[in-house]
Amino acid sequence: MRYVEFTLSIDAPTFIQCHLNAFDFFGGYTEEILYDNIKQIIIKRAIKSTESEWNSQFEQFFRHFGFTPRLCRPYRPQTKGKIESTIGFVKRDFFMGGNFSSLSDLDSQLVSWLKRVNSNVHGTTQEIPDARLKAENLNLIGECPTFIVCREVMRKISRDCFISYEGNKYSVPYQFAGCDAKLQIENNRFEVLVGSKVICEYEIQSGSGRTCRIKEHFSGLLSEVLKENCSRMQKQGDILRFPDLAVNTRPLSVYDELIGGLENE
Repeated sequence: MRYVEFTLSIDAPTFIQCHLNAFDFFGGYTEEILYDNIKQIIIKRAIKSTESEWNSQFEQFFRHFGFTPRLCRPYRPQTKGKIESTIGFVKRDFFMGGNFSSLSDLDSQLVSWLKRVNSNVHGTTQEIPDARLKAENLNLIGECPTFIVCREVMRKISRDCFISYEGNKYSVPYQFAGCDAKLQIENNRFEVLVGSKVICEYEIQSGSGRTCRIKEHFSGLLSEVLKENCSRMQKQGDILRFPDLAVNTRPLSVYDELIGGLENE
């Protein structure tokens, strides 16, 4: 495939996962990191960036590792000029004119390209980037506890007691049919919460079109349906009801006289 430029819109957890991948690649991270003013990072900016209202998930991330996030000045692209220049270099020197058969092929070629350019003397610093990186004394990623990236998505539980995620269906206890649920996703598992209560959890299934049904989620459903039907019938009463009929009462002598009269005829 040929190089095509496009823009990706990612959520905060994916943005954080990109950080973790970068930390792993470099083997560590710096004391401060400069950011643009995007929603994955900042909710409300203050004059002093450290007093800003951060995206809650991003705040958990930078406090976990202990680095200080700095924000670029709005509408001043010179603040991040070095990274903009680097992006342009990657576009011109690696992507443009390149041929890639797949994403894995692109990744493989990119690693080879990085090894080449980072082992050459940089035109501005007059240093070899690989050698300069070693002198940075990064905070080692291995010295920090593992940070678990948790994603959250909302789902509506169907009337037949299932939720859908990435093309597959998962059952939930029937008592929660029709409720709004939150999925908390970590690695290859997720928990289903209604309010603050965890009602079930699953391993994420591969592929699509699969249905995961747990028998216990429907235990007691039939008896409850029958009980509800009986209750409704009792409230409604008999479907067919005839009004009481008024019947005339006569002494038996009246019928004797009638019969006698018929016999005489």
